[in-house]
Formats: sequence, C-alpha cells, structure tokens
Amino acid sequence: MNKRQTAMAATLEYLRKADIILTEEEQQRIEIATFGLADYPVSGLQLLTYVNSPRYCAKELVLFPEQTCPEHLHPPFAGTPGKQETFRCRWGEVFLFVDDENLTLNDAGGEPVCRVPEGAEPWYTCNRYILLRPGEQYTIAPNTRHWFQAGKRGAVVSEFSSESRDELDIFTDPRINRLAGVNH
Repeated sequence: MNKRQTAMAATLEYLRKADIILTEEEQQRIEIATFGLADYPVSGLQLLTYVNSPRYCAKELVLFPEQTCPEHLHPPFAGTPGKQETFRCRWGEVFLFVDDENLTLNDAGGEPVCRVPEGAEPWYTCNRYILLRPGEQYTIAPNTRHWFQAGKRGAVVSEFSSESRDELDIFTDPRINRLAGVNH
C-alpha cells in the first residue's frame, strides 16, 4: 500500500470506531490534507465534507494519534465575520488550542500537554486549550487563531460551521499551503 492508501484505510477504521457510517461515494471524497508540509502525518488532517454552502458546513475530521492540524484562523470574507465553527468530539480525545483567555494555559506549572511538531515551534502561538472527549464540544469564534492535536489514540471530530473557505484560511506557519498536497 502507498502512503495515501494507508492513510485512507486508517481513516476509515477511525470512522468505524466512532460508529460513523459512510456511503461508498463519501468514502471516495475523503481528503488527506498534508498542508504542503513534509512531516505528514505528524502535521496533517483527514476529513470529509458532507456539505459546504454559503449558509452552513458539516465535516468529519479524523486525526491519527498525536497528529496536529497547524495553527490558523478563518478571516472575514465577502461581508461575513469569517467562519465560526463548533467541534464536537465523537471518539478519542482532541486538545483544542484557542486564542481564548477563558481556557486553561498549556504550561500551567508543568509539562506541556501537547508537543508542537519539531521545527514548527515559532508558528504555534496559542497556549490555552480545552480537552474534548466524546460528547463534548467547543465553538470557535470567527477570526480566532486555533490549532488542535489528537490524544494518544487519535480522534474523530464532527465540525459544524458557517461556510468554509479553506483557500482563505491564514496559517501562522508561512510554509503552509492549505490546498497543496490535498488528495481525494
């Protein structure tokens, strides 16, 4: 199996563990997002977009063990405040780091709860987080910096949001191209 086939098989297994059933057509639309970075799967994300319209968006996000989606924000566009999204954990655990002063500090007197991918440390600036376990959710305000990392078993997260415009996302790491390395 090549790297894409291996990632697809693992993604389908994680979705099965979360009791998420996909049609054959949906399985073919799973996206392997490498963000154009050479360290995939350390940095990266596997996702399926069910629907994305000017009114709403629904996705499944799959993260392999300790896999990280790089820090980014969803800026205003076309007269909107930007994408607002709710993450709901379905399986595993996900550490969601958000530029939100109401959340727990990552380094609050001890060992960090997550490790930023090696060589990318300057581009991870959010250090407050919420740990989401199955059935828990958190809503990220538009135009707010955030990143997330799966726990040791991986995670499956449902995302519900306003319109998603991936090509407009702003990443703090200048090496990232959101649409580079995208495989369906």
